[in-house]
Amino acid sequence: KIQDALNKKGKSLKGAKILILGVAYKKDVDDARESPALAIMDLLKKKGATLLYHDPFIPVLPSFRKYQYNLKSSSLTKGLLHRMDAAVVVTDHSQVDYGWVAKHASLVIDTRNATKHLTRWKKKIVKA
Repeated sequence: KIQDALNKKGKSLKGAKILILGVAYKKDVDDARESPALAIMDLLKKKGATLLYHDPFIPVLPSFRKYQYNLKSSSLTKGLLHRMDAAVVVTDHSQVDYGWVAKHASLVIDTRNATKHLTRWKKKIVKA
């Protein structure tokens, strides 16, 4: 879905700048072990995407047995969203304003239905 959504915008996954929103294994927790975000990030990285993440509960994403990241959570700013080719909602934390994200991102791929009420920005949102 991410690759298809980028292609529709004329962008390849290889070289794309992607912001992962939420890396915890479930909403509003501070544990990334067994998180689906890890596998998604690994696949995107292998396909040549540049990745950043934002998670208010996980300030540092450590290395795990299977995945080597050592990344720090990026501050969620207008500037960051403008620089990204896509923002992917993987964990729908309550602290994130998804309307604000959709307003400032060029593309939002929503895997958690966090944007279901955002009719104003629906042209920028892809359900995955």
